[in-house]
Amino acid sequence: MTAPAPRPAPALKIPATYMRGGTSKGVFFRLQDLPEAARSPGAARDALLLRVTGSPDPYGKQIDGMGGATSSTSKTVIVSASARPDHDVDYLFGKVSIDSAFVDWSGNCGNLSAAVGPFAISAGLVDASRLPVDGVATVRIWQANIGKTIVARVPMAAGQVVEDGDFELDGVTFPAAEIQLEFLDPADEGEDGGAMFPTGNLVDMLDVPGVGTLQATLINAGIPTIFVNAADIGYTGSELQEAINSDAAALARFEAIRAHGAVRMGLIADIAEAVRRQHTPKVAFVAPAAGYTASSGKRVEAGDIDLRVRAMSMGKLHHAMMGTAAVAIGTAAAIPGTWSTWPPAADNEVRCASAIPPAPFGWARRQRRSTASGRSPRR
Repeated sequence: MTAPAPRPAPALKIPATYMRGGTSKGVFFRLQDLPEAARSPGAARDALLLRVTGSPDPYGKQIDGMGGATSSTSKTVIVSASARPDHDVDYLFGKVSIDSAFVDWSGNCGNLSAAVGPFAISAGLVDASRLPVDGVATVRIWQANIGKTIVARVPMAAGQVVEDGDFELDGVTFPAAEIQLEFLDPADEGEDGGAMFPTGNLVDMLDVPGVGTLQATLINAGIPTIFVNAADIGYTGSELQEAINSDAAALARFEAIRAHGAVRMGLIADIAEAVRRQHTPKVAFVAPAAGYTASSGKRVEAGDIDLRVRAMSMGKLHHAMMGTAAVAIGTAAAIPGTWSTWPPAADNEVRCASAIPPAPFGWARRQRRSTASGRSPRR
């Protein structure tokens, strides 16, 4: 008699929440809900998150997973109650590669940071005694990737997170509640100084074979970022995604700039290591304020902005401005001497235009419903 075929193992069921934060989306987990092997960093955790998002996918679509097949939507978050004094939760961000078996833990996601507070409250990770029935809850977040504190201001009504509202965020279609974030000491310097500018210089001459020698500001504020002048690499600063992402030679040049900048910043020892550190550093090219048409078709006038910035993420021109890169932009623009293309803002308020119209970043919605957030309503 032929032995019966073994039954397949039952599917692994893990509680998870699909949320939007600002112009990003990701899969959120409570650390305690993960399988035991995935509660610690390592191959088991990476393998789980790769499978959840549907990576690696040679078709580049992540059809068999929760990833959205873009740099903004192939993301995962793990949140746990914090044992740190004066913090409510620990937040760990994993950027999942779409077409390769790789999870990058080297940096934070500023946009998804706006979703952490609402998720933590709804998931029961914040002490109920600290939550108002009505009003604004303050959630103190330890960003474990970069070792920094983020404070989220989350609106509450009848003991629940408020999701609906009239706040509008460029790059997001529908309005919703506003979540305000405070990034505390995003670039505080060590005892020997120089942490904000790893080379000790406000501007470096960056030698990139095949590209040339570029003036660059290498800064670590919010996220490690390499700023170069758009004109130095043949761009205007008004380019949209199709102008860059359809040009394989351009993408290769940007990756070369990123790899050599990463070595100069001390993030990697050799340019060959850049392929295993895709999330950081970012590369951004900057230009003076000028009118342009955003990807939505909206016209942005020069008087509405202080500067134009386009930023690369995971090897592609990003469709919006990353929240962490916005921190780097604001920090660098407020320090005289970092960029010679324009003067720093006198009032320390920098209006930056990316591929979408200029606006601050921000928030989240649980499941498949929509929402927004940021610093102030669009005008």
